[in-house]
Amino acid sequence: MPASAIVVENLEKLFPPAPSGWRTFLQPFARPTVVALAAVSLQVRDGESVALLGTNGAGKSTLLKILATLLLPTKGSAHLAGHDAAADPRAVRRQLGYHAGTDHGFYPRLTGRQNLLFFGRLNHLSRAAAEQRIADLARQFHLEEHLNGQVRTLSTGTVQRLSLVRAVLHRPRVLLLDEPTRSLDAIAAADFRLFLRQQILQRGGTSLLFASHTMAEIAQLADRVAVIDRGRLLAYDTTAALKRQTSSESLDDVFLRLTGRSPQAEMLAENLPGFSGSAPS
Repeated sequence: MPASAIVVENLEKLFPPAPSGWRTFLQPFARPTVVALAAVSLQVRDGESVALLGTNGAGKSTLLKILATLLLPTKGSAHLAGHDAAADPRAVRRQLGYHAGTDHGFYPRLTGRQNLLFFGRLNHLSRAAAEQRIADLARQFHLEEHLNGQVRTLSTGTVQRLSLVRAVLHRPRVLLLDEPTRSLDAIAAADFRLFLRQQILQRGGTSLLFASHTMAEIAQLADRVAVIDRGRLLAYDTTAALKRQTSSESLDDVFLRLTGRSPQAEMLAENLPGFSGSAPS
């Protein structure tokens, strides 16, 4: 059995309820009671690709942010490449490539090239190595004509591609992607999926954990699928196994059967590998 690049054990994350009305002034520090993650446990093996599948607000981005050392868990633990994300975040970041779904964190008045060179140097690439890697990836992602423009002048899709380049620039051991093809046109999305398959997954050495709403993308890239709903891990297995276990013809059917708000869906999920407990009240 290959070693595990990611190990998540009984991970929980609670947030304070959103303040409204008089509570904004009289209770500014409300006790965390909103469940974002509930006792989630999973492992991603070295070289494996795993997809997080769930509705908006299911907890996918929260899980990725904890693994990326941007949030602290309320309970439980998360390890990347053998390092505790909460106790040793600097060691985790040395192994990590991360693409956020929305806030890309670029310096808007710097050019795309200057931004990528800055982040490459932060990830311990020499200037020459960073420049060569930027040139190679810009060609692969059709970004050559945009590298010398200030980021603030670039389209949303172009900034998205820059963010994806930044995530893979230093060839990380663990790659975390939050909806990587959102805002990309069909050609750019297909190019990126091809890049992930040929340049990242087939070459080995990198483990991938990504969140996506695109079933075709999950089918193309994922070795296993983790279905998350209301902070719980409902199931964690290969697509073929999940379809067999739920008597479904497609991954869409699997998702609908498991996340349906019915006693039947709950009973079905309880009998699958990975199930992490009852729905929060």
